[in-house]
Amino acid sequence: MRARLLPDGIEISTDPARLDAALVHRWLSEDAYWALGRSREKQDRAIAGSLNFGAYDAASGAQLGYARVVTDLATFAWLCDVYVARTARGRGLGTALATAVRDHLAPYELRRVLLSTGDAHQVYARVGFEPLAEPGKWMMLDGTR
Repeated sequence: MRARLLPDGIEISTDPARLDAALVHRWLSEDAYWALGRSREKQDRAIAGSLNFGAYDAASGAQLGYARVVTDLATFAWLCDVYVARTARGRGLGTALATAVRDHLAPYELRRVLLSTGDAHQVYARVGFEPLAEPGKWMMLDGTR
């Protein structure tokens, strides 16, 4: 998917040339609880190594949202860094981004698409995400220690 126009004048695109990397960095490093203080260099590396989705106002071209997917496009994906500009919230843009990600990944028949959220469970539930059936099987290596 390069671009998909939604009925409410929002366009979602995977075209990396359209991303405003400086804006994405500002949003995440200054306003996203999970990425506060993230360096621009680290954010640029994250963008470079990921499948990126931008949400744009179709009339003005202004970027209104962002989502990033880390995937091998064969078995697994992790949806992360989903952010909607404060001025664009309440319009269903988070759900639209999650839907675009789900639909984009569907042809790959991935075994799992995971995400982690502290406060937007209802947004992702609308798109089909559910709590882990067996969370006791999952482990993580915490790189902050």
